[in-house]
Amino acid sequence: MHTTRRGPFNTTLMKSARVGDRNSRLSTAFFQSTIRALAAAFFLGISARADVRLHGLFNDHMVLQQGIPVAVWGWADEGEPVRVEFRGQSIETKTVEGRWMVHLNALKAGGPDVLKVTGKNVVQLEDVLVGEVWICSGQSNMEWPLSRSFDHKQAIAGSENSMLRLLTVKKSKALKPASDLEARWQVSGPETTGNFSAVGYFFGRDLQKSLGVPIGLIHTSWGGSPAEVWMSEQTLEGNSRYRAEILETHRANVARHEEALTKFDAEQKALASRGETSEAKRPNGPYWKPSELYNGMIAPLIPFGIKGAIWYQGESNAGRAHQYRTLFPDMIRNWRRDWGLGDFPFLAVQLAPFMKIKPEPAESSWAELREAQLLATQILPKVGMAVITDVGEQEDIHPTKKEPVGARLAVAARGIAYGQKIVYSGPVYTGMRVRDNRVILSFDHTGSGLEAHGDELTGFTIAGADRRFVPATARIRNDRVVVRSPEVTEPVAVRFGWADYPVVNLWNREGLPATPFRTDDFPMITAPKP
Repeated sequence: MHTTRRGPFNTTLMKSARVGDRNSRLSTAFFQSTIRALAAAFFLGISARADVRLHGLFNDHMVLQQGIPVAVWGWADEGEPVRVEFRGQSIETKTVEGRWMVHLNALKAGGPDVLKVTGKNVVQLEDVLVGEVWICSGQSNMEWPLSRSFDHKQAIAGSENSMLRLLTVKKSKALKPASDLEARWQVSGPETTGNFSAVGYFFGRDLQKSLGVPIGLIHTSWGGSPAEVWMSEQTLEGNSRYRAEILETHRANVARHEEALTKFDAEQKALASRGETSEAKRPNGPYWKPSELYNGMIAPLIPFGIKGAIWYQGESNAGRAHQYRTLFPDMIRNWRRDWGLGDFPFLAVQLAPFMKIKPEPAESSWAELREAQLLATQILPKVGMAVITDVGEQEDIHPTKKEPVGARLAVAARGIAYGQKIVYSGPVYTGMRVRDNRVILSFDHTGSGLEAHGDELTGFTIAGADRRFVPATARIRNDRVVVRSPEVTEPVAVRFGWADYPVVNLWNREGLPATPFRTDDFPMITAPKP
């Protein structure tokens, strides 16, 4: 479909040829071959610049979101007409400022089909499915690959599934929101699943089996990343606390690093002038810059059609759990606002148990972070959480048993995103009342009943007015739990699983563990100091 253009370039070449004819050392044949080569290169350059190009998310084996208008976009020459054809729909638009975009009408699950884009050239995508698309994001426990997970050989060997498609976003930090990315969709199978997110894979596998429709997973995570790097600069700048505690702190750290570098360089120069050397290492600067992963790994995904997101992050913010109480919900709001798809489902993984088990009750920043994660489910619509108090490891921040994590996220999705009438959460504390020396606790999401995985309930502590918590005995009574201790005659508060590594065993009969909680609002150890 390319056209050949002629113009001043050819005239210039012919003038050069005439000059060459007057030069007896150069042959006419040489000029003719030169003209043909340069002209071919010129027209090839025109063709390359004119080619209509799709965003990097659009390639063979992809999954489009069902049930909503679906954006398809890319780049072409200014004013170039572009037509997109899919399942009988044919939509045409013009390129404005180098970019074009169309919206396909809502699609039904199924496929495979062909998506065709026509401009001055034709791009044809094969094996395109329509189904449910989910973002899988967070830090290292989301990034953790299937090949390094518990019982991975069996999982990888059984991962062949043409209805499950996987895409991993290349790690990228950016100062400003990126518009494109390089990525390839892959069909789930033993050759492709080993390097994919284990949590994401198990989530997608179980969800696909339950829904019976194609599932597309977009994995975009980075180990060690704090939540603020996944948020837009606009969101952080718009909040006075985030400006002071995150942005200004980062700028101050950068300034201190630059001063340290200047001092280091001066010292090294002085040593060199005296013929001396030093083993001192160049100072390292701040590793993370607020918003850089949002810019590099979230912004280029927008406005691709999605159903929702799963999120496994929080370890890097545990020391700022008090701040996370608002930061995490604001990150969810940030993504929802920018995607423009309303309150899409957002499902988080609560932090797994980690660090040494402590024999006595103690304060815990990790417990405070888990509480902050739970809070988001209570203040925002369509936010769920997978509790994994049973799969932690004392010595490893990366527990290898990822299958229960993905499975519980899939159950949460079935209940929250797809409205299935199932028990999708473990027990969640709702209230307490004191009777004599006992505290009676009430719960939501009890399902067909509460149960202890073991002879007796564990993980409960109780305190009086002195706020000193001691281990307590607990008994299930119908859908309530009764807590007491002979050391506390007038109780005022109860905590459950309030530890870095909670040892707990309260579940519902549907096989989902209760979330750790506290009934008090005593000052948090991660709260800003007065």
